[in-house]
Amino acid sequence: MSKVAANGLSVHVERLAPAEPASGAHRTAPTAVLIHGLALDTLASWYLTMAYPLAAAGLDVVMYDLRGHGHTERPAEGYALDDFVDDLAALLAALDITGPVCLLGNSFGGTIAFAYAARHPERVAAIVAVESVPPIAAWRERMPRWLSNAVAYLPDATLAGIGERGGVARRAQNVRQVIAATSLTRDAPASRIPPEEHIAAIGCPVLCVYGGAATVRELAPDVRRLLPQARIVTVPGQKHTVLVDRPDAVRDIVVPWLLQSGGLHQDHHQLASIDQ
Repeated sequence: MSKVAANGLSVHVERLAPAEPASGAHRTAPTAVLIHGLALDTLASWYLTMAYPLAAAGLDVVMYDLRGHGHTERPAEGYALDDFVDDLAALLAALDITGPVCLLGNSFGGTIAFAYAARHPERVAAIVAVESVPPIAAWRERMPRWLSNAVAYLPDATLAGIGERGGVARRAQNVRQVIAATSLTRDAPASRIPPEEHIAAIGCPVLCVYGGAATVRELAPDVRRLLPQARIVTVPGQKHTVLVDRPDAVRDIVVPWLLQSGGLHQDHHQLASIDQ
């Protein structure tokens, strides 16, 4: 486990080196930064689902626990969207990552990715948002309900495939501690949102993946309106936990898309093509 000082916090970071190209030729690997969601989530949701396939596809993979989550420091205050974007910017600087990055965000992590791209469009090569939307007025209006639903979900939470037995109860307890000890539930719904024209100015390729039975998909028309270049793919029958419930489906959508549209150029004939 690595700790990095960023934006005044001790941040837990994990990193996977990219696979070498089959030819053995030297190249600079693009960096993929994987951002998890609020409350019940940590970097484990990416580490145990998509991190290794992305490294195998040739990306330098960076994952980190958000402030207040996992093994990252837990300040009492400072949980608005801008705070999380500041953390991401500081982390990239601390890791000396200076080139454009591919940002992959799950739930609130995707909103962080969009907000970072709205502020630093030249730094983002591609965005993959799983069960997420940009920071728009409709997103902010729904945040209190989504957070309440997450808390209500805790007693029956099941994280199929990403945790050992007993891990759910421990994670639920951690969530309750975060909510009790921080301003998260007050700050996040009150976040400042960027002007819509800043979101519409994001010019990089965008992929949005939604569960067919998830309520976040209601805002997909706003994504299409603001980001007409976005590719929107639905996984039928899946809920908000599609990343951990169907990592195979998410992988088969995301990795080929990054190879085709995200600025990656490799011969990975074993990867399935997108036909959605």
